[in-house]
Amino acid sequence: MTSSCPLIFMSVPPAPVASILDLVGNTALVEATCFDTGSCRLFLKLENQNPGGSIKDRVALGMIRAAEESGDLKPGGTIVEATAGNTGLGLALVATLHGYRCVVVVPDKMSREKIFHLKALGADVRLTRSDVNKGHPEYYQDMAARLVAEIPGAWWANQFENPANPATHEAGTGPEILRQMDGDVDAIVCGAGSGGTITGIGRYMARHSPKTEMILADPEGSLLAQYVNHGTLSNKVGSWLVEGIGEDFIPPVSDLSLAKKAYTVSDADAFATIRILLKKEGILAGPSSGAIIAAASRYCLEQTKAKRVVAMVCDSGNKYLSKAYNDYWMADQGFLETEPAGDLRDLIGRKRSERAVVTVDPSETLMAAFGRMKLHDVSQLPVFDGDKIVGIIDESDILLTVLDDESRFENPVRNSMTAKLETTDPSQPIDVLPFLFAEDKIAIVMDGNNFLGLITRIDLLNYLRQRTG
Repeated sequence: MTSSCPLIFMSVPPAPVASILDLVGNTALVEATCFDTGSCRLFLKLENQNPGGSIKDRVALGMIRAAEESGDLKPGGTIVEATAGNTGLGLALVATLHGYRCVVVVPDKMSREKIFHLKALGADVRLTRSDVNKGHPEYYQDMAARLVAEIPGAWWANQFENPANPATHEAGTGPEILRQMDGDVDAIVCGAGSGGTITGIGRYMARHSPKTEMILADPEGSLLAQYVNHGTLSNKVGSWLVEGIGEDFIPPVSDLSLAKKAYTVSDADAFATIRILLKKEGILAGPSSGAIIAAASRYCLEQTKAKRVVAMVCDSGNKYLSKAYNDYWMADQGFLETEPAGDLRDLIGRKRSERAVVTVDPSETLMAAFGRMKLHDVSQLPVFDGDKIVGIIDESDILLTVLDDESRFENPVRNSMTAKLETTDPSQPIDVLPFLFAEDKIAIVMDGNNFLGLITRIDLLNYLRQRTG
């Protein structure tokens, strides 16, 4: 049987290349139509199409080539970098192909997909604290500097001070954009972590397209937007969940005087924007891209005449599947709004009514229950016989059963579950929860015979954190 709608290829595919690194750069531009941009047209520069999945592939390759040419990085040497993840991925990709060791220092707020990706490339990943500022020994850049001093033959990529960072964008990204836009681009919206993108592209545009305005998107809590808009630095730095952009200091490599204006974007807006981008445009992008597109939309709506605007899509959303594209994580952060019930139901992380509860049947094996816990990252499972809850089983129940005899993993759940259930009515005060947790229990919330869900320690912590804003 043949298809009535044959495939039509509208362009000639590129010729084969000698290395995956030959595919860095020359990324596509696509016009976005799903956002309100007034009379302006918004184009997205798809840097998520680079081999390592981000714009930082350009910088990594550029910095390593410059270091090889200068002799700072010698054959068999060690590359060290402090990064939000993407520069590390780019460096690790080049390192594994060029025979270098790569040590990457990342703050502990980074997505686990980035960390797994780094390790799969062979990088030595050092996690450090994200709640400390520059000058603290656990701050990611200070730790990287210390490692460079300790490791023989180490070269610090140091994207925050390395002139090859903005030079890469000045020589590559900027000319690409102007060429793709047929020399007509009114504004380019970027984020700034190291500041290399906005600096490099800004320098190129200042020479070759002076009308092009460089616009900064900055996460709420960072101090860069205030510096761009007012020329001052705040003494109070906040925290934000968007990765890769925003800073608590002005990176030496950046020239933020090139930015015409900056927009502060909340985490909530950034995460909401990329979910819309995926559903409406089919583009899987990371949260920094959400902040940039949200800022670009605001810029467009402020214009009194039609303009052609480019926004950078910095990296791929496949690095954030456990965060931005995970409804449970989004709800835990307070980014998914639900109608409050005004009782303990508001604390349930995974509601039965939403088919979000992971369960097990009493006849299933302990191995099946254990596998389900690992898959869904939970520590306990309600045991359901049909539509009725008949027990609960947790990690301790399984461990105590199989500790002396691993063959008991094949035992049925009913033999190890807790069948005597102590339930909690949703109308009970929140004060009952700490007493349950102190007895190493969880709250099994029941409305009569109707199981509503479980409340764990982390659910209570999430609820309290959301209330503090």
